Amino acid sequence: MKLADLKPQHFEWRMEGRVAVLRLLRPERKNPLTFQSYAELRDTFRQLAYAEDVDAVVFASNGGNFCSGGDVHEIIAPLVEMDMKDLLAFTRMTGDLVKAMIACGRPVISAVEGVCVGAGAMIALASDLRLAAPDAKTAFLFTRVGLAGCDMGACALLPRVIGQGRAAELLYTGRSMSAEEGAAWGFFNRVVTDVESEALALAQRIAEGPVFAHGITKTQLGQEWAMGLEQAIEAEAQAQAICMQTRDFERAYRAFVAKERPVFVGD
Repeated sequence: MKLADLKPQHFEWRMEGRVAVLRLLRPERKNPLTFQSYAELRDTFRQLAYAEDVDAVVFASNGGNFCSGGDVHEIIAPLVEMDMKDLLAFTRMTGDLVKAMIACGRPVISAVEGVCVGAGAMIALASDLRLAAPDAKTAFLFTRVGLAGCDMGACALLPRVIGQGRAAELLYTGRSMSAEEGAAWGFFNRVVTDVESEALALAQRIAEGPVFAHGITKTQLGQEWAMGLEQAIEAEAQAQAICMQTRDFERAYRAFVAKERPVFVGD
């Protein structure tokens, strides 16, 4: 399956070599999510697991902002009128987006500018790497709309990234976290001025590596949280043995012997 010609209706999509760059639409409203964009993003990340032409993804900002979360008028207003069955279908769909990002087999880098709140903050959190512009403001503001902080996996993922106490503070208060604070806490890998260019360069560098092995790394990063140390070491032994059967592993060896830089193909 190839996704280079993907023409989504609810977000922008372009290819830079073997790196997919996507950004949400409606920058005049700070790129809110709708029922339709949630579903289309979920389905796209599910397809990425089988894509032959995408080795990394950059989730970019648009118009100086990343994402303002669920659209107040198009999502929150209808939710107030839904029964429990439909509400649960919606909350499961939003969680499915996070699961699809984690299971897509491709490194995902979020390039965060300006507003990054609610579900937008969860998209950034579900990414493998996060770069921030100096003006980035991130908030898990679910409590500010009368909801629990445990949305889309926040209570599982955020403590893993920044620690239990810091996560609890953000999830209870819904306050904004600055770019500098996010970097100091480990939420952001770094703060840079030209964040999309830096994210694209990082994604292209990763895409030049052994992409099959990168997929294994992503899988193990996700699965080993639920493992004991002995189980994790055994899982990594099996994973690495699989990678040692790839041609990229042989290419790296032959390049080392020839004192050359290896050119990885992904097989």
